[in-house]
Amino acid sequence: MPETLFLIPVTLGDIPVARSLPPYNAEIILSLRHFIVENVRSARRFLKQTDSTIDIDALTFYTLNQHTTHEELSGFLDPLRKGYSVGLLSEAGCPAVADPGADIVALAQQKGIPVVPLIGPSSILLALMASGLNGQNFAFLGYLPIDSVGRIKAIKQIEHRVQTSRQTQLFIETPYRNQKMLQDILNACEANTRLCIAADVTLPTEEIRTRQIAEWRKNVPDLSKRLCVFGIGV
Repeated sequence: MPETLFLIPVTLGDIPVARSLPPYNAEIILSLRHFIVENVRSARRFLKQTDSTIDIDALTFYTLNQHTTHEELSGFLDPLRKGYSVGLLSEAGCPAVADPGADIVALAQQKGIPVVPLIGPSSILLALMASGLNGQNFAFLGYLPIDSVGRIKAIKQIEHRVQTSRQTQLFIETPYRNQKMLQDILNACEANTRLCIAADVTLPTEEIRTRQIAEWRKNVPDLSKRLCVFGIGV
């Protein structure tokens, strides 16, 4: 295989790597010496968990986050020009999905560099699979507005889209804002609208439940500090 940008999924939480990632991923990781990551410390920890024999100090890491400039981004691909393949790691789940890694993938595609996604957990698709909502027609919206007014407006638009097109709408929020998000959903949506809450997907504390808004209002769960995917559908 020519020099390749490998998209390497990461576990969605503190669980054994073997529980959600195939052995082939470890084979690819062991063949690489260059990694593009969001956080070097957590990336080093994940790689060591993948295979304890990895010589972490022999690896080169490039940090990709919201502060990375376009000039820096282009330099991350230099190893490929020198004959080395590169691995792209997300902080959790699949790279380039709701993730800054999309920028380096776009650049690699523009330059004709082979891009190979490896198999791994996607909380978005796993939540959809278990939700019972329409899996034939769905959209992932990422993060909704932070301010309450904008968020409630977006939620009402989402519900209208569900009602008119039967398209499942999936979105996420940071754990410390989950409870406010849930409260705005319960306040904004109609009683018979269906809401899926997928919390801690793949972890021992995993809960994926779909209920009508009226049912959720009777028993509001505590989602504080939990990783959640929200789905609204019919």
